[in-house]
Amino acid sequence: MKTPVIILLSGIALACAAGPARAEEPLKDYSFVRGVNHGMPADTAQLVRELGYAKRLNLNSTRIWLSYQAYQRDPQAYINRLRTYIRISHRLGFSTMPILWNGNGLNPETLKPAFRDTGDVYVKAIVEAIKGEPGLLMWDIMNEPLWNDYVNEAPADVKQRRIDEIYAFTRHYVTYVKQLDPKNATTVGHVIPEHLKGEADLVDVLSFHDYTGLRSTIEASYDTAAAYAAKYQKPMMNTETACIARANPYDLALQIAEERHTGWYLFNLIISGYWGEIHGIFYPDGTIRDPATVAAIMGFYRNRNLQTIIKAVPNREGHATRAIKAIEAALNDNPSTFRFTRNSDDQVLDAAELAANLLESAEMVPMNVPPTARIKFWRAQPPEQRDRDAIRAFAYELGQTLKKNTLMF
Repeated sequence: MKTPVIILLSGIALACAAGPARAEEPLKDYSFVRGVNHGMPADTAQLVRELGYAKRLNLNSTRIWLSYQAYQRDPQAYINRLRTYIRISHRLGFSTMPILWNGNGLNPETLKPAFRDTGDVYVKAIVEAIKGEPGLLMWDIMNEPLWNDYVNEAPADVKQRRIDEIYAFTRHYVTYVKQLDPKNATTVGHVIPEHLKGEADLVDVLSFHDYTGLRSTIEASYDTAAAYAAKYQKPMMNTETACIARANPYDLALQIAEERHTGWYLFNLIISGYWGEIHGIFYPDGTIRDPATVAAIMGFYRNRNLQTIIKAVPNREGHATRAIKAIEAALNDNPSTFRFTRNSDDQVLDAAELAANLLESAEMVPMNVPPTARIKFWRAQPPEQRDRDAIRAFAYELGQTLKKNTLMF
């Protein structure tokens, strides 16, 4: 009986101890980083609000994409925006990992020597502007350099040449950034650990991404990254992980990261935009998609041990039976010879809500669109606008689901 208490207290201590993830110089261990990938909103009120959500989960760092195109449109305004982001984040307890270049959607023209002067101007301006900020954690030179059509769609006879061309680009900018800023750490965020070999001898930190779909493949990613870390005597991090559409759930990804004592950045903080369907922790209003994600961030994981799982029994005190009877009564209108009376929609919704609460609490219904969300939607409508037939059909379906899961066994 002592072990669970010790684990619980350790988890609480870890959560309470989590502070801003920052470093005055490259460290040997970044396992303290509990981060999220994020955008760089121009609206400071939005930034404060969104980081406030992250703060409640004891997160301590964000990883953000920069854009040389945006910089070129108005260099000083862009630098001011970046500096404001870092300073506000630091004040709220977050460090920042800026990404200078993005390999996704790579423009091959930027790899050519003719572009180097333009690229150097951009990188120098950014680095010189914020290298002294205490909120800066490290420089990510390039996000996923080899994950783009230029490599993935390359003919076999030119693929390696293109890979070498990209590595020459990343190696140049790792070296250049270190010349401009000898103090802060550098990394390159590779899409898979095998790609770390391109700059492992130059960077201060090895960072990989894992979106694989099996515990075994996730652990294999960590094994590969750990082998490079041991070979080059460098710390490692997982700077992108967790994706609904890739069978890479947040709770599993985080549990393995904890087991491997590895710092991490989830993708991503806010459920919105292009990636909203398959990524994200919080909706813009602060509500969440999946409580299991929040629990995992706090160090609590779903029980997957068949020997210790206790199945929920929502009818233990007869409430499921009463909910089913309430639905039957609500759906049973009162016809007579001379007049017909119908129960109100609110009576049907009340009965449906009882069933929905039992089913949701016992995890007996899909929660991608919770039944209570539909009930809330109908309750907010004026009675004359409600789809009465849809409400009744929904209540009947809930009653049947509750009966199947509670009364037939």
